[in-house]
Amino acid sequence: MSYNSDLKLFTGTAHPELAQRIADFVEVPLGQAEVRAFPDGETSVRILENIRGRDVFIVQPTCPPVNHNLMELLVMVDAARRASAARITAVIPFFGYARQDRKDRARVPITAKLVANLIAAAGVNRVLTMDLHAQQIQGFFDIPVDHLYALPVFIKHFQGRDLSPLTVVSPDVGGIKVADAYAKALRVDLATVAKNRKNDTEVESAYLIGEVRDRNVLLVDDLTTTAGTITSAARLCKEHGAKCVYSAVSHAVLTDMAVERLRDSEIVELITTNSIPTRKAQLADCRMTVLDIAALLGEGIKRIHGDESVSGLFNIDKVI
Repeated sequence: MSYNSDLKLFTGTAHPELAQRIADFVEVPLGQAEVRAFPDGETSVRILENIRGRDVFIVQPTCPPVNHNLMELLVMVDAARRASAARITAVIPFFGYARQDRKDRARVPITAKLVANLIAAAGVNRVLTMDLHAQQIQGFFDIPVDHLYALPVFIKHFQGRDLSPLTVVSPDVGGIKVADAYAKALRVDLATVAKNRKNDTEVESAYLIGEVRDRNVLLVDDLTTTAGTITSAARLCKEHGAKCVYSAVSHAVLTDMAVERLRDSEIVELITTNSIPTRKAQLADCRMTVLDIAALLGEGIKRIHGDESVSGLFNIDKVI
């Protein structure tokens, strides 16, 4: 029996292109499954091959439409469990609901914890994900979580470009640790922006800590949806004399408002990953470059399947 003979890789409808790239890297064919919606919107799943006793990986980012993709993942997991899979790993490149990770107001849920409970209850034995919005979400799960970082993918990209003199900037105080890892890896200076969030879609960058005058700037963030934080930070950096402003964002979940803001912003290039599908129109409108994370996720899958250590892939200190 070959190394990958009992590894089965399936995909939902959220991002089949990424799943195929992962399958090519792992050197296994994508599993055969029928995933569709009934006329009333209910999800229907049928696995079309034997997976009894197999090590099953299901690739499904819970990106918009979040509720549909999450439910589809849960139904696929239940189908695999009832088909007697030996182990089920949910490969969730982008974890939706990650920003609802605490009670910041009275009488609100902690939805990230609820989603973690649902995934475990469905029958998932392990989760493989990337760049969670809040690292403590790993603790919301009562099953193992392998948390990867896109940092090595971004660093490889930027090491092939001459952006000197460069300063890495965190667009908010909460992202300083990750921004510091980028700064150390690229051997450049670090700065940060303090922001004031007015509401769900509007952010005001209050002040800048660090030097960006006559320097190129790389804004680093894990997630952008409305692009309010990064475009406001970019504007502040330009006001402080920055030359060109670039942005590296792991998950670009762009709304129509985000596309409009980025089109009119000071950001000359938005570099992101293919953790979620990107509409072709966004590539030009937002001046986007999309980096492939299939090898990163594929290596994680190979190590999990082979019962090898995955820590070297998700330890920031080791990848720099």
